[in-house]
Amino acid sequence: MERSKVEFGIYVPQIGFTYDEIRARAQLCEELGFHSIWFFDHLYGPELPQQPSFEAWTLTTSVLAHTSRLRAGQLVLSNTFRHPVLLAKMASSLDVISGGRLELGIGSGSYPAEHERAGIPWASLRERSAQLEEALAVVSGMFDNDSTTFDGAHYRVRDMPNLPKPVQRPRPPIHVGGAGERLTLPIVARYADVWNCPTYALGDFDAKLAALGRHCAAIGRDPASIRISHEAVLVLAESASELEDAMRLANRRFGGPGWGLTEGGYTGTPDVVVERIRAQVERGITFFVFFTHDRADPATLRRFAEHVMPAFG
Repeated sequence: MERSKVEFGIYVPQIGFTYDEIRARAQLCEELGFHSIWFFDHLYGPELPQQPSFEAWTLTTSVLAHTSRLRAGQLVLSNTFRHPVLLAKMASSLDVISGGRLELGIGSGSYPAEHERAGIPWASLRERSAQLEEALAVVSGMFDNDSTTFDGAHYRVRDMPNLPKPVQRPRPPIHVGGAGERLTLPIVARYADVWNCPTYALGDFDAKLAALGRHCAAIGRDPASIRISHEAVLVLAESASELEDAMRLANRRFGGPGWGLTEGGYTGTPDVVVERIRAQVERGITFFVFFTHDRADPATLRRFAEHVMPAFG
């Protein structure tokens, strides 16, 4: 696997924050040298419908307008919310407006309850995966071509222009997450620039990587052209006593199934977290997006930037 620079992003769940608080965190991330800031794409906070929650694309646009170097994206956009022609146009426009700082994360959708509330159709995983694959064909075509025509089972596009083109060439990086060997990894192999490996798949990482390699080989793609990222929980503390308190908070927020707080989380003092990251870098993961236990508290961001990031150049 080709190695690349190790980079770090921060996930800011946009629930219960004021806009000024989110903007300030983005500007602090830029000041501290983080690669990127990330948001979720839900119509309301999952299981928290009464809490204020900003729409992902609007928030991404504003954050990019109020920074100059920081990159921004979504982990991940729900393909069910936007027609791919509109998404390609939005992404191209924002990439131009931001001077080429957009990261485009996209998935098949993950929260049926919000679809039911909004009257948005919710299909099986197999059908949603097929929709995602077609959507990425349309989006990629519009990034690359002067005019795009596509005739699929879910989307039909005729002679669709897309100008201006994105600043980033050949396109803004496309992130696809998940580890399903039959439905997801073939999509990663064909369309993704970054594979976002979920925490639950780390235990089978070598097998998943081999499966991705097989899917790449089937279409003649070098798997080294796909960067691997990991989205995980970060609990960073200065001392053992502080860590105990931080872990109690982390377990309240991220203790449920799927978060991998103990299996794949990055918990401990800075030297422990450095070694945990280094172990994953040795496996080929070079891009990390962290949920912090304290919702991107400025003190934790500063601690990470001062005591962890320097170990990786």
